[in-house]
Amino acid sequence: MSGPTSTGFWSKATNSRLFLPVVVLAGILIFDLLFIPSFRNIELKDGHLYGNLIDVLRNSAPTVILAIGMTLVIATGGVDLSVGAVMAISSSVACIMLNPSILGTNLSGNIGDLISDPGYSWAPMWAVILVPLVVATLCGLWNGVLVSYGRIQPMVATLILMIAGRGIAQLITNAVKIIIFNDNYAQIGNGWIVLPVAFYIAAALFIVSWIITRRTAIGMFVESVGINFRSSYYSGINERRVKLFAYAFCGFCAGVAALIVSSSIRTSDANQIGLYTELDAILAVVIGGTVMGAGGRFSLMGSALGAIALQATTTSMYAMGVAASAIIAVKAVVVICVILLYSQQAQDFVKGLGTRSSQKEAAR
Repeated sequence: MSGPTSTGFWSKATNSRLFLPVVVLAGILIFDLLFIPSFRNIELKDGHLYGNLIDVLRNSAPTVILAIGMTLVIATGGVDLSVGAVMAISSSVACIMLNPSILGTNLSGNIGDLISDPGYSWAPMWAVILVPLVVATLCGLWNGVLVSYGRIQPMVATLILMIAGRGIAQLITNAVKIIIFNDNYAQIGNGWIVLPVAFYIAAALFIVSWIITRRTAIGMFVESVGINFRSSYYSGINERRVKLFAYAFCGFCAGVAALIVSSSIRTSDANQIGLYTELDAILAVVIGGTVMGAGGRFSLMGSALGAIALQATTTSMYAMGVAASAIIAVKAVVVICVILLYSQQAQDFVKGLGTRSSQKEAAR
């Protein structure tokens, strides 16, 4: 009885979409525990938890949020290359609303007032948070309109905003890097309630997204459109609206990530905020088991684990003293390993391990 039972469990585990993301993340963490002894150290200071593992949770929050939105887009058979540029636009809007008078090359007369009043904000804080999210959602709607109603290829449609977005962000800020002095806004990315506030934001967005996609029909509609949008149309599903929702939600997630990043680094830099984050988000989704280009079934938890695995890799490299310029090369190695793990030969080998072990047990 033990043979078939163990084989059935192994088969069920390997068929799960969470199997490979868990294996990848577990492999990285095991490597850290073995070769970086200090990686597992967690300290409690002033009521806050500190350590490399906490840094992973904190720094992965923007990528987790982006991956949540990107998951729905990729599940519809599309992709959004503009999320990094949308982050730049949203952060620029937020910083302008904090202090629009800071624009220009001569900042004298403004800096002193800002430093003396770290709670100063030209607009109410709720507006500073809400308006950038609305702007980001509108950017996502723009992408959705081009893809669903314009019938433009997703890569081409989102490439437009990817190229133009940073120019728009620079126009908003007059190409000035706006320094954020408002402590209340900075709490979004730098605040702590035992764990980082950014972690709670990512967790809350994940829970809401999971409820929307798994406790309503929206998730089924997204998967149906991704598998075959023509069949979905003849089944009564408005595939255009489904895609429009996916891209709008992805834009909203980019806006949330922008608030976290800009408040964390306390500046708005249209050239750097969100740079290459679209690649991290796409890679996190792929690691999570959502097939890019094919659409269909998706896993929000898998995408979140993929994002955490990427950040764990980056944090590990920094802990080992690897230069920041070499991190991209390390990520390339991770991409190659993930591609190999998702190959049909690798999957057949992993699934066959359970069968071979059960046969050996039966032979005994």
